[in-house]
Amino acid sequence: MKILFLTSRFPYPLEKGDKLRAYEFIKHLSKHHQIILLALNEKKITQSQLQQLQPYCEEIIVEEISRLNSFINLLKNIIGYLPFSVVYFFRRSVYERIQLEIEKHKPDHIFCHLIRMSEYVAHVDNIPKTLDYMDAFSTGMTRLSEQSSGIKRFLYNMEQKRLEQYEQRIFPCFNHHTIISKQDRDLIPVEEKLKIHIVPNGVDLAFFAPQQSEKKYDLLFAGNMNYPPNIESVLFIAQKILPLVKQKLPNIKLVVAGANPSSKIKELQSENIDVTGWVDDIRPYFSQSKIMLAPMLISIGMQNKILQGMAMKIPCIITQLANNAIEASNGTEVIIANTAEEFANAIIDLLNNESKQNEIAENAFTFVNKNYTWQAMTEKLNALFSGSGNLANETKDTTPNTTPITTPITTQQ
Repeated sequence: MKILFLTSRFPYPLEKGDKLRAYEFIKHLSKHHQIILLALNEKKITQSQLQQLQPYCEEIIVEEISRLNSFINLLKNIIGYLPFSVVYFFRRSVYERIQLEIEKHKPDHIFCHLIRMSEYVAHVDNIPKTLDYMDAFSTGMTRLSEQSSGIKRFLYNMEQKRLEQYEQRIFPCFNHHTIISKQDRDLIPVEEKLKIHIVPNGVDLAFFAPQQSEKKYDLLFAGNMNYPPNIESVLFIAQKILPLVKQKLPNIKLVVAGANPSSKIKELQSENIDVTGWVDDIRPYFSQSKIMLAPMLISIGMQNKILQGMAMKIPCIITQLANNAIEASNGTEVIIANTAEEFANAIIDLLNNESKQNEIAENAFTFVNKNYTWQAMTEKLNALFSGSGNLANETKDTTPNTTPITTPITTQQ
């Protein structure tokens, strides 16, 4: 089968969750299908980046979009009704290019990664299409709004309303729909939400394998450090959790490892906190840390960092919100904490109990190996593409394509 795969970012390097999901889907789908990748990107792609995807793609088309034009689009549509996240990534020239590529390749299926790309193919009614929502983005905007104030809160509220309406309007334009977790599926504001197939993220078990290293750090937080939920989590650790832990363990050491740390995160660098910035390989920080923290307070979707930590046999202390998508067992595969006091107590108890650390790490390792492989997740997509759609505990979506939701956006350029 020939699949046209559309994504709003070139899926390499893998510093963002959406890029990781797209990359792994392409990698594993290519074992059974021909992949034509069309990706947007705000920066020029290097040859080395292209080489990471070339083994899996019959053809790669990269459409560069400038950030300046994206902001001009936002300004032109400030009074409109389409989500800013859709407008930001839309270009008339890209729309026309996609139509040309469809005519040229005549794909058997179109896979649209993220709702922000759906406007490009909403009007295509002669080719089966799958929309990967990944996360419930409208709910994500609600949570960001609750943590913001002033103009930011106003804009997040506006985007939340637009996304919620758009998630409903775009639904009937696709044959199949996928999302990362049951939690996110239940938050999509459509009556037929049970027709959305749950396709979680996986973890590369060959890459994120346990390593023996000297433990330089007590605690680890990993992730893209310019992403608001991650920033919020690290500030919560530094300002709320660590002061409580230091009362009993004054030499506690936290490492914050991840790309693009914001100024707020850089300012945390201290005797007790090490902020790394971009690292070529995150695995040494997993293996050199005793405990991984994921106090996600406004997160949606699935936290790849948790799966990766579990795969590397690092015990994880996480919020219930972070565990909703993963569904690990509290006290055996992860430790769940929701307040600063609960986190502090769990950290102190675990650091003073090495056998408990090892027990949770082993249970977590078994859990991800059983439940979260990319190969198994991609087989769910293969079932959809083949028309069987017989995914466990899910209802097959038989909704046909209908009249397009709107004429294509005309802002540019």
